Amino acid sequence: MRHPRFLFSFWLLLAGLLGPLAARANHVLIPMDNTQKEALKAYGLAFWLLQREVPVDWLLNYRGGSFAFDVTPGAETELAARGVSYSVISEAQYSGILAEIADANANMDVMKLEKVPKIAVYTPKGKQPWDDAVTLVLEYAEIPYDKIYDDEILGGVLPKYDWLHLHHEDFTGQYGKFYATYRNYPWYQQQVRDAEAAAKRNNFGKVSQMKATVAVKMQEFIAGGGFLFAMCSATDSYDIALAGLGVDMVESMYDGDPADPQAQSKLNFNRCLAFQNFQLVRDPYRYEYSNIDMEPFERGLGEQNDYFQLFTFSAKYDPVPTMLTQNHEKVIKGFMGQTTAFRKSLVKSDVVVMGDTKQDGEVRYLHGTLGKGTWTFYGGHDPEDYQHLVGEEPTDLALHPNSPGYRLILNNVLFPAAKKKKQKT
Repeated sequence: MRHPRFLFSFWLLLAGLLGPLAARANHVLIPMDNTQKEALKAYGLAFWLLQREVPVDWLLNYRGGSFAFDVTPGAETELAARGVSYSVISEAQYSGILAEIADANANMDVMKLEKVPKIAVYTPKGKQPWDDAVTLVLEYAEIPYDKIYDDEILGGVLPKYDWLHLHHEDFTGQYGKFYATYRNYPWYQQQVRDAEAAAKRNNFGKVSQMKATVAVKMQEFIAGGGFLFAMCSATDSYDIALAGLGVDMVESMYDGDPADPQAQSKLNFNRCLAFQNFQLVRDPYRYEYSNIDMEPFERGLGEQNDYFQLFTFSAKYDPVPTMLTQNHEKVIKGFMGQTTAFRKSLVKSDVVVMGDTKQDGEVRYLHGTLGKGTWTFYGGHDPEDYQHLVGEEPTDLALHPNSPGYRLILNNVLFPAAKKKKQKT
């Protein structure tokens, strides 16, 4: 039998050994408030960790939506290479942060990120460099993605992906309604030839019919559990295409025959994700699809005063919109696009509004569910280029590493990685 003094000494020795080990059980904290130097690249770092099966804690509403993870071989080297600000903290320090977040009076929560989302961007091979802010930010953040378009979607590839992005796209088959201004430009003519060839290849008589079928395939993707994120004209033109399934809404310069004069009365708004009761813009020479989009003359806003406000949601009870609105700023500088802002009176009542400009009756950032999946619409074209005219050079994101507007895009990219909690409201 061991002497009690021996046993006491043994436990003291063991405690002395375990103490330093416990102190070395450290975590890495990536702050996402105004102390962060490379907010956009921080999302890419989170993605990099998930690819290596390292779980990431998304600390909702804590210091701008910070990230944390266990110390991992190679992570600090990667953080330094990307220029992302971080600190290594002890187990006790991290426990203190978690306790602060868990406080019932704190509008904060922890969302565990575990899955690597498989990302697809809906984009043609001849996409122009000014055409897609999401592609720009995915490449800047070093987040991998696949490019797919009509052939691939009609061929049935969507179930392979978790997240699908649509940007400056026209699902009505009117080629962005660029006819009046750009019909003699080589890039426009090539776009028409490519679309008509794809329609023929897939046994459609018209491009508008092909695009409508693609829109339905995307809707099935959402209902089956997919995540769809759309910006600019891909938002309203998508819902218009769904509302007008089987209706000829397209004039002769686009498809060779006149539009149905009764097209407006034949729209079925029940098929739409976000909008209802809208009026089509029938004039083929007018650069607008419908009255969903707030037009410049009625907005009364310009580059100097165009801002929208992000809503604040309950992190513990409404985690989904909370994730999608994580930011170090709550007032976001506005930006234009073919579709800039959505008329609030035409937004369906079950849609979650996440950002708006109340004084103008417009909303900028919307979210909703369909079946097992979700969708998000974000008005405007490029968060760091107010007007972003056709032919301009793409935005250099190295000049905007902490862009609040681009952060909203990346919130959506990481969203499918979350281990979902049941929404309580």
